[in-house]
Amino acid sequence: MQAVNVGHLNHDTPILEIENISVNRSGKLILNNINLKISRGEFVGLVGPNGSGKSTLLLSILGVLKLQTGSVRMFGHSPMSRELHGKIGWVSQAASNLPKDIKLTVRELVKLGTVNSKNMFRFFDKTRQERVDKAIKMVELGDVEDIDVGRLSGGQRQRAVIARALASDSEFIVLDEPLVGIDRDARNSLLQLLDNLCHDEGKTILMVSHDLTAIRQTAHRMIFLEETIRFDGSTEDFPDLASLATLRGIGHVHAHMHASHNEGVKEEE
Repeated sequence: MQAVNVGHLNHDTPILEIENISVNRSGKLILNNINLKISRGEFVGLVGPNGSGKSTLLLSILGVLKLQTGSVRMFGHSPMSRELHGKIGWVSQAASNLPKDIKLTVRELVKLGTVNSKNMFRFFDKTRQERVDKAIKMVELGDVEDIDVGRLSGGQRQRAVIARALASDSEFIVLDEPLVGIDRDARNSLLQLLDNLCHDEGKTILMVSHDLTAIRQTAHRMIFLEETIRFDGSTEDFPDLASLATLRGIGHVHAHMHASHNEGVKEEE
């Protein structure tokens, strides 16, 4: 397979291209007929109710789960392809749940993001050191880089694991519920960081979150997923709660009461 020079991909070339994928888990259809394209520099928020298939979609994109139908391409390659090494930054829900007693500094954690099979025994690689320095600076953790990650706040730990992804020189960052367990100030700071990564560093971000308000304040584009894609469009066009219920096929439980009341009023007249 011929390698693609990712740095010279046309701006219009999709970073992620999903065509007609369906995924079963434990015999149950979780994703059905998903079609999706994400372009360079987009910040996409993926939302949906519990059990809607959000994490399944992420794992399918990363090549962890088998597809029943369809295909996934990133930077023109299949998931798990060698040509994608270092281009995808994956930040899972558990990534920042590090033991309090772990003896690993922020800098050491971030440096793990630069390790691969070719350089794991090259301990004094100047390029790797520069990438670590840049990643720590980007997430603004320079003042705690020599502190054990177990002593950091929740928001700082999230920044540290994002820095690890950045140190790999990732161009496409995929995050699964990064806002869980962090306070309001840390959440706002993290969202600002992600926005800056898109606008200032040209990164492409796909973020899963159950926090609709936070996503609507940050993402350029929102996708509502519930087995299939129910909405995909600009954040400004995302439906209100009543319209969202209609999209999900949820009727107003008191509708029959209103109808009965109206009928009663007419009879009295």
